[in-house]
Amino acid sequence: MSNHDSHSAEHHHDAIAEIKKVTIILSVLTIVELILGFWMIGITSEGMRLAIKGVIVILMMAKAFYIVAYFMHLKHEIKNFIMTVIVPLALFIWFIIAFLSDGNSFRNLRNTYDPHFKEQSTIKVEEKHHGATHEATEKHEAGAAEKHEATEKHEAAH
Repeated sequence: MSNHDSHSAEHHHDAIAEIKKVTIILSVLTIVELILGFWMIGITSEGMRLAIKGVIVILMMAKAFYIVAYFMHLKHEIKNFIMTVIVPLALFIWFIIAFLSDGNSFRNLRNTYDPHFKEQSTIKVEEKHHGATHEATEKHEAGAAEKHEATEKHEAAH
């Protein structure tokens, strides 16, 4: 066995060990996220729920780092190439945050300046009964008769 073959076998063993380590880290992070997510279901405090969501987002970003660094081989690249990928990614994340906050701001302003505007999801729709009851029909007819009499009295007075 030559020196080159032993070096290649050692490098192969190191690469497999590194992949196993990253896979275990990703698995542990995923399990922690799931535990936090299921634990959050029973919590009623909004502040605590928001804090748990923040922790889950941080764990997700850590997983994204490991995936990009190891499985997309960015960790072993030169610094300039890494910056070529990371800077546009950071700008893209900033754009998403900016557009979400702008959309939320527009929704809140729309509700402030248009007093007659109502979100479609908050409008309650009355149920229409296909078979009207006898009492409802009588009330409707009595109201129509009163309205008709009032109109006739108004016209007679003029």
